Amino acid sequence: MTEQEFLAAYDRFSDAIFRHCFFRVYDRELARDLVQQAFMKTWEYAAAGRRIENIRAFLYRVASNLIIDNSRKQKPVSLDELFEKGFDPGSTPDFEILVDSKYILQSLNNLKEDNKELIIMRYVDGFGPKDIASILGVSENVISVRLNRAIKQLRELIKS
Repeated sequence: MTEQEFLAAYDRFSDAIFRHCFFRVYDRELARDLVQQAFMKTWEYAAAGRRIENIRAFLYRVASNLIIDNSRKQKPVSLDELFEKGFDPGSTPDFEILVDSKYILQSLNNLKEDNKELIIMRYVDGFGPKDIASILGVSENVISVRLNRAIKQLRELIKS
């Protein structure tokens, strides 16, 4: 990968990677740091002469792994803290369809981490099951089944 290709990938995917990170960690500064780390690790990987088949999937996988590593080090954050820090789900137009109230956000926060990740990747990041499967390294059928279960679980949380 050339420097020019890498910079083009940064221009093309950095906002989406930021959104992905933000909706997993709910902290703008941390999300920015994770995006920076994801691109740095990707550049180091490419600079070492290793081939990257799908840069978008690779970046999401690196970012997801960084989020997981970070979550192992951090204590949970309450939804009230997020709103105090200025979190505004309405500032992300694609997310308005899924999130139209604080209650739905709380429900999303109560999902198992894997299910939360799938819903964010599908409805915030706009990935289809095939893309998610590529990023997570599992089959498209597995993603479809897990996504259906996650949506069902979210609906049950919203109803209760």
